[in-house]
Amino acid sequence: MKKPFATKEQLEKIAEIYPTPFHIYDEKGIRERARALNAAFAWNKGFREYFAVKATPNPVILDILKQEGCGVDCSSLTELMMSDRVGFKGEEIMFSSNATPAEDFVEARRLGAIINLDDFTHIDFLEKVTGSIPETICCRYNPGGDFRISTQIMGSPSEAKYGMTDEQILEAYRILKKKGAKRFGIHAFLSSNNTNNEYYPTLAGVLFRLAVRIKKETGVSLSFINLSGGVGIPYLPDAEPADIAVIGEGVRRVYEEILVPEGLGNISLFTELGRWMLGPNGMLVTRAIHEKHIYKEYIGCDACAANLMRPAIYGAYHHITVMGKEDAPCDHMYDVTGGLCENNDKFAVDRMLPKIDIGDLLAIHDAGAHGFSMGYNYNGKLRSAEILLHEDGSTELIRRAETPDDYFATLRVTKFFE
Repeated sequence: MKKPFATKEQLEKIAEIYPTPFHIYDEKGIRERARALNAAFAWNKGFREYFAVKATPNPVILDILKQEGCGVDCSSLTELMMSDRVGFKGEEIMFSSNATPAEDFVEARRLGAIINLDDFTHIDFLEKVTGSIPETICCRYNPGGDFRISTQIMGSPSEAKYGMTDEQILEAYRILKKKGAKRFGIHAFLSSNNTNNEYYPTLAGVLFRLAVRIKKETGVSLSFINLSGGVGIPYLPDAEPADIAVIGEGVRRVYEEILVPEGLGNISLFTELGRWMLGPNGMLVTRAIHEKHIYKEYIGCDACAANLMRPAIYGAYHHITVMGKEDAPCDHMYDVTGGLCENNDKFAVDRMLPKIDIGDLLAIHDAGAHGFSMGYNYNGKLRSAEILLHEDGSTELIRRAETPDDYFATLRVTKFFE
């Protein structure tokens, strides 16, 4: 059973200062995950986690991860700007984007970030808009077909818009080498939220074998291989979590089987585990403000899909704890909803929970990644605050809640909001 990392008393005290809804993050849990990941890959001399900023774009969170030795993976101009503000420099930044605007490439070059090219045509585009090809460059790979672990299909790369084909990526390295690149990397993302401990070792095998082929057919010896993200978390309370130590050992085994005999034992490994790092270490805290009794039993919250859209758009499960009733029987069936004018604005459907009373606090688990960051302003809903729970039990406001003034700020060009 999932347990909140904060008590009812702590959350009620926070809510007296910062009204619900709000996102709260657990500093202790974040640091523990970063250290566990670094320990799992300590055998690889050049290992670095490039935290996916898109998962939780908050500078205080990024700074915690910087202190733990992580870099950042950026996908846009504003993510690059935020990372720069936090103090990430040069190759501590990986820039992975698609359909990339010129100004994004220009900023990535200015910062000295490692640029990960999503498409073959981006070689000429990057050279045109920035004036040259950087000495360190990465290419994103898409093997096509289905990605399998044993006989189970875990992803369908052929349906993904990302990356280059086999022939494209081989030709890309030949061209990039001619244009002056000296250090090369490869990147691939083939499955999402995968808790199978064999996912990373299987992906590694695909990329390690490709690295051998690249060396033989182009003369390019890769300096780094980015395994990207995809290692997931168990959203369901009884699901088995991925074991990062087992995963790291599995990748080491494949590394020594494939790369070392080919003289490629100096390749550095990178990861981009945004969800695994932050997901379990964040919750959306909301309060029950209405109940409705029609054909079903509904509990209405002051949060909505604008605060956490995954259940609405993916039908994703997020566990809910009714604070103070953790040990009460789950003998009431509810749809737990927000207030958007959309019928999919539901955090839970036909969920068995303890009896919920008006005023109860609900903790929605595993909202630390792709939670706040996917928020939006539909129905004029305002984004909530973000709060950090420190290891000593104190709290820090790390993003204030939006106000109506924030919402109307971009309309001040009109006569109605001058």
